[in-house]
Amino acid sequence: MRLTEGKGVDVVYDSVGRTTFEKSLNCLRPRGMMVLFGAASGPVPSFDLIQLSSKGSLYITRPTLWHYIATHAELEQRAGEVLGMVADGSLQLRMENMYPLAEAGQAHIDLENRKTTGKILLEP
Repeated sequence: MRLTEGKGVDVVYDSVGRTTFEKSLNCLRPRGMMVLFGAASGPVPSFDLIQLSSKGSLYITRPTLWHYIATHAELEQRAGEVLGMVADGSLQLRMENMYPLAEAGQAHIDLENRKTTGKILLEP
């Protein structure tokens, strides 16, 4: 809220779940949206939906990949769009964690212990 001068953000993408859920709701602007796409700290506990209206008519969604790529044709189309953006440079990937393939075990340990950010790349 400090960074937005008290207005809140349009969207929160939350992959953590239980431990960040309330904080994520509290930093949304009126009619803002929270996208829950993971549960690294555990599932979000049940909550009273009236909170969504009292906090500013908020929206929450829990998208599932299979609803967006229901067919092989959809998978190819969506993958083609994303890979096309990577190829033309309009989508920049953040690769802060690179490990030699021989250190894949350490990569898993670091991921499990939350010592990584961004994507992990295993190099052959």
